[in-house]
Amino acid sequence: MIDTDILISGGGVAGLTAAVGFGRAGFSVICVDPTPPVTERDAEGSDLRTTAFLQPSRDFLDRIGLWDRLADHATPLQVMRIVDAGGETPEPRAAHDFNAADISDLPFGWNLPNWLLRREMLAALDGLQNVRFRPGTATAGLLTRETEARVTLSDGARVRARLVIGADGRDSPVREAVGIGVKTTRYGQKALAFAVTHPIPHENVSTEIHRSGGPFTLVPLPDYEGLPSSAIVWMERGPEVKRLAALDVAAFEAEMSERSCHLFGPLTLVSRRTVWPIISQVAERMEAERTALIAEAAHVMPPIGAQGLNMSLADLRVLLELIEAAPGDPGARDLLRKYNRIRHTEVLARVTGVDALNRASMVEAQGLRDLRMQALNTFYSVAPVRRVLMRAGLGARG
Repeated sequence: MIDTDILISGGGVAGLTAAVGFGRAGFSVICVDPTPPVTERDAEGSDLRTTAFLQPSRDFLDRIGLWDRLADHATPLQVMRIVDAGGETPEPRAAHDFNAADISDLPFGWNLPNWLLRREMLAALDGLQNVRFRPGTATAGLLTRETEARVTLSDGARVRARLVIGADGRDSPVREAVGIGVKTTRYGQKALAFAVTHPIPHENVSTEIHRSGGPFTLVPLPDYEGLPSSAIVWMERGPEVKRLAALDVAAFEAEMSERSCHLFGPLTLVSRRTVWPIISQVAERMEAERTALIAEAAHVMPPIGAQGLNMSLADLRVLLELIEAAPGDPGARDLLRKYNRIRHTEVLARVTGVDALNRASMVEAQGLRDLRMQALNTFYSVAPVRRVLMRAGLGARG
């Protein structure tokens, strides 16, 4: 039997961040994940999505000593531009810039590729003697008692922990083992994620283009092979994504350039195309005996407004702060119940808000597209409302 303070099930970006955070707080940590992380951009299985860390998340990463490793790789996001292209032809008919300078001296956020995040986080773990990362190992069983949790791993090892953190995704084995249900909403959507270059610089502007089927979002990346580059998430209904993913490169480049309204000139594909299902999902609660859920084990939402991983880091921040404020038992029942009270209400509100935005972005009927544009124009034109929306988007502290 292996003893540890905390076992983290899941070695994605959220799980690795949790391992660094709790390790640097002095806890003994074991982090397991069934899939060894891919840490090279062009390797098979690499995660080509990007994460825009909003200001509160950047502050948290700085606090746990990770931001210094990431800062030189990050692209600042100064402006979030919303473009309505919902007319008869795919051309901009309204565009509004939400500039971080209106509410802060800092950018909204900083964008980094997910494969690079894993690389840098693993490097950070190498310097923590009290943290063990076991890639290729899954959580196979979990039994909790009032004073401890006992975890069986897929390689036969058994671990005794004071706290188990489920960071193991939307199909979380930890969540299932402790009997927490989920509510799932399916949209019939998928997302294509890939990287492009373009002749017109992005100028640190994140651009979200709405037509139908879902948003087409270009998020700034560092230059690639001497050209301006962006990460793209292109959301459409499932059959359309299947068609797009099967196109040859030339045909795909023509379609994505048209969908981008040619705002950055012709787009050139410079990565693989990866496909991700789009759902909303919320766990009934975020704690059980000796167990806390974070990230996609607790909540999933469409990739709109950079909310997903930033909400995950908010989970982690609250959990770490509660544990540090009450030293002793990191898995105490009262502590975990307080964590659930703080986070679950906010999670429900944000998932509901992103769900509404996604449904608005999907509308096909021309009349509904026109109403969407009118609503955007109204929100933008009232400065106090615009600033409130911007601050809300950054993520209020829970």
